[in-house]
Amino acid sequence: MSLPLFFFYVFSAVTVASAFMVISSRNPVHAVLFLILAFVNAAGLFMLAGAEFLALILIVVYVGAVAVLFLFVVMMLDVDFADMRRGMLQYAPVGIVVGIVLLLELLLVAGSFLVAPDAASGSSLPIDATMDNTRALGLVLYTRYVFLFQGAAAILLVAMIGAIVLTLRHRTGVKRQSTAAQLGRMPADTLQVVKVKSGEGLQ
Repeated sequence: MSLPLFFFYVFSAVTVASAFMVISSRNPVHAVLFLILAFVNAAGLFMLAGAEFLALILIVVYVGAVAVLFLFVVMMLDVDFADMRRGMLQYAPVGIVVGIVLLLELLLVAGSFLVAPDAASGSSLPIDATMDNTRALGLVLYTRYVFLFQGAAAILLVAMIGAIVLTLRHRTGVKRQSTAAQLGRMPADTLQVVKVKSGEGLQ
């Protein structure tokens, strides 16, 4: 067994085991930690496949931002999961039906999946052996697919703004900052000059 093949089996086994622990862990903090472990090992698989750009993106974006954000949100919210699990049984039949449907779809896709022998040779983009895949991917994204790339970024921006607007709640009795009132205030409204005689204090 060669060394790359050995690491492939190691990364694959740890990824599958971590993914199983994500959905089976009762503690949400442990589930997020297993999710981070699965991302790191998936990045190792990308590195073995020669896709170092995808591996680094997986580490920087998913592990460094998304998974850590999940971890801090779960730890800071301090959600009472025992109280949330009390009503889970009434949704169990719906969850079982949805799971069966997804399993059947996966089996149909796996059973009908075929790889054409000439799929690799029929690529529409020429492959330059002297150029690394990170540079090649950047050239393709920002030349041929630049409008689609910017359109996807705009859709994500609109979705982020929509999520902020939908979750924003103005609570009564909470002090809020008014930038217009702060910029428009006059010195006479907030400052009072008092002349104190020598030897006397303020009462």
